[in-house]
Amino acid sequence: MTSYKNLDAWKLAMQLVTDIYQLSKNFPKEEMFGLTSQMRRAAVSIPANIAEGVGRNYKKDTVQFLHISRGSLYELETLLNIAVMVELISTDSFNKISPLIDKCLQLLNGLIRYYEKSNLK
Repeated sequence: MTSYKNLDAWKLAMQLVTDIYQLSKNFPKEEMFGLTSQMRRAAVSIPANIAEGVGRNYKKDTVQFLHISRGSLYELETLLNIAVMVELISTDSFNKISPLIDKCLQLLNGLIRYYEKSNLK
């Protein structure tokens, strides 16, 4: 079994966390417990669930946590769309982070397929 730290999906998700923290650091103070907090929690959930799933060392658990991670990625993307709608971020800012989200989704889907097809217990 490989360490979660060696997985490209985890590495890219960690980069996404950094980017989301940078993007949201200039949000208005009144958003601290709104979109700022929710976006950061969704972003952090992505690599955290990858790590927890792989750490469970059971195929069924791993796949379950990878699905949770993917759900958090979709949640984050939705929150970013909302941030554009309410003019907290520009469309350009969204377009800069969107390819990273798409790549994370691609890698997560690949991991899910890998574990679903594997002979692991």
